[in-house]
Amino acid sequence: MTGKMEELPYALMSYNGGSKGFPQKYETIVKKHFQIIYMEEFSKNKNVYAPKIQAILVWWLQPVVDKELLDSLPNLKVIANGGAGVDHLDLKLISNYGILVSNTPGVGDDTTADMGMTLMFASARNVVEGNTASCSPDTKEIDFNWVGDDITEATLGIIGMGSIGYCIAQRAKAFRMRILYHNRNRRTQEEEAAVGAEYCSNMTDLLQRSDFVMVVVTLTPETHNLIGKEELQLMKPTATLINISRGKVIDQDALADALNKGIIKAAALDVTYPEPLPRNHPLLTAKNIILTPHFGNATHRTRRKVAEKTVQNASDILKGLPVKDIVTVP
Repeated sequence: MTGKMEELPYALMSYNGGSKGFPQKYETIVKKHFQIIYMEEFSKNKNVYAPKIQAILVWWLQPVVDKELLDSLPNLKVIANGGAGVDHLDLKLISNYGILVSNTPGVGDDTTADMGMTLMFASARNVVEGNTASCSPDTKEIDFNWVGDDITEATLGIIGMGSIGYCIAQRAKAFRMRILYHNRNRRTQEEEAAVGAEYCSNMTDLLQRSDFVMVVVTLTPETHNLIGKEELQLMKPTATLINISRGKVIDQDALADALNKGIIKAAALDVTYPEPLPRNHPLLTAKNIILTPHFGNATHRTRRKVAEKTVQNASDILKGLPVKDIVTVP
């Protein structure tokens, strides 16, 4: 057994357990393919471990991969990211070292789409406020005339019709929603027909017509602050904005202002920048807002699948096997 362990390559990881560390229950997945070196141990014994490490396994944005770390790992060959988004990695810098980057697209599509729908329903039907009122020791009666918004047959505008956006459209179809979408590339007629989606080449059109706007784009320089003051003013005063992509896609100060002034009715965000927000951020006290802490793919099954895919990608790359989840430098 010891001999077999010695044959396994070394992988650097952030830390074990805690709020953002790699879950202990998934360690057995990694140990099938790698010997794990956590950052604390690495920092104490760099001379011993630095030449041995061939892979970095990134979990919840950690460890931070910068020039100093890359310079210290002469035999690093792959950085495997646990998740689809890689906006936290400097891909151009990493590519200069000849290191490959992999991610896990598709693994969390259904779970993230479920979260988008959950936020839409919770906001439309006052679930959070209703729970607070129902549980409050000060509540003597509930206002019978307290009503929410319909989901069924409402208009949903999806900004970003990639794999997750399409999963949302599939779910929305079951509620007979009118589906509009804006995307860099238009879907095929067959794909549009399957979910009853209408393409909007102009995002302005989508914003003006939608009762619910769901943002599902990848964070890039082009999508940074994609939804700002002007875009919010285009939306209906009865509309709700939902973001399950990245916090930087929305101008958060403009959103807080729009909510407080009634420019839009509500917002539900699973992502912010930073995470968590500073405790004095205006979004925390804005009207009609739901905030969740980046729960998009946070289910037991999906997180385990992400861990398995992350490790498998790194192992296959080191073995010279074909891996489809290689991230290309933009």
